[in-house]
Amino acid sequence: MTTISAEPRTCSVARTLEVVGEKWALLALREVFLGNRRFDEMVRKTGAPRDTMTARLKTLVATGILERRPVSEHPPRFEYRLTKAGLDLYPVIVSLMQWGDRYLANGDAPPMVLTHSCGHALGAVTTCSSCGEPLLARDVRPTPRRENDDDIST
Repeated sequence: MTTISAEPRTCSVARTLEVVGEKWALLALREVFLGNRRFDEMVRKTGAPRDTMTARLKTLVATGILERRPVSEHPPRFEYRLTKAGLDLYPVIVSLMQWGDRYLANGDAPPMVLTHSCGHALGAVTTCSSCGEPLLARDVRPTPRRENDDDIST
């Protein structure tokens, strides 16, 4: 007889979603990546309620994804800057954007095109860090991590 665990799976996806898995958190990150680092800009560009944006920014700062930096004393003004952890979320934002462009645009052209420094439109592709092959779900198998495994994070 197979027993079913009542405990949820320990999962990095679930832990990450606790921090950035809400619409306004991801849209705040999008705005910072696009250069809109001040609170009022983020509220205006996202349409988020002010209290909601305040709460999301506090969470992103508390978890080390953003830093809140003063830009003027009188009146007191702040901007939000990406930390290393925040910068590491860029491929997530780009992947979400490209997925939306592909599956939710209803035949319309993408509202924005990202251009790489090489001059071409960005086409983000996730690849295996060892062999360079594109990442496809059918080619990956999940294996539980053992305590004595070497660190594979990059």
